[in-house]
Amino acid sequence: MDHVKIYNAKELKTTKGSIIIEGPVSSEHLSTLEFHEDLIAFRPPAQQHQALIEIADLAEGRIIIARDHNTIVGYVTYLYPDPLERWSQGKMENLIELGAIEVIPRFRGASVGKNLLRVSMMDDAMEDYIIITTEYYWHWDLKGTGLNVWEYRKVMEKMMNAGGLEYYATDDPEISSHPANCLMARIGKRIKPESIEQFDQLRFMNRFMY
Repeated sequence: MDHVKIYNAKELKTTKGSIIIEGPVSSEHLSTLEFHEDLIAFRPPAQQHQALIEIADLAEGRIIIARDHNTIVGYVTYLYPDPLERWSQGKMENLIELGAIEVIPRFRGASVGKNLLRVSMMDDAMEDYIIITTEYYWHWDLKGTGLNVWEYRKVMEKMMNAGGLEYYATDDPEISSHPANCLMARIGKRIKPESIEQFDQLRFMNRFMY
């Protein structure tokens, strides 16, 4: 499958100043930008910056960023699911995962996350994908936000809804291990019924075990 990537951008005015939401951005562009020291949710900032550069180089990889002048202050990543996860077992060329989304504390509450997702979906090529995201409460910044698990889950769902992702049931053991965890997905307009059926089989792999 050809992974078409059409660049889009928009200016977002916030109380902390205007920022640019743009992407998919190239690895070359990413390497010229600073990476904010508060982007620490997944790895130390320098390592995460390098990870984004590597994802941008993948055929299917997409990085959308929020940029304050020359500094990345937020991002969202899209790539094929981890080979160790069930979502990769169907070897579906048209299934990609929203792997990570992060915004620095200074710009939280300014709809940066929602706009990262909206700019992502401005590319018509996204209608050729099933996009999934797996939400695990142990990745959430409950301490930094002061929210409880259910409040944070509500915030995450609203943000994902802005990109057209909706809740989907699954029997995945890791997701099922806590009621706040969830699978969300967006099925593109050009996805064929057989791909939806394959996705449904991935969602419920344990149904014949009992």
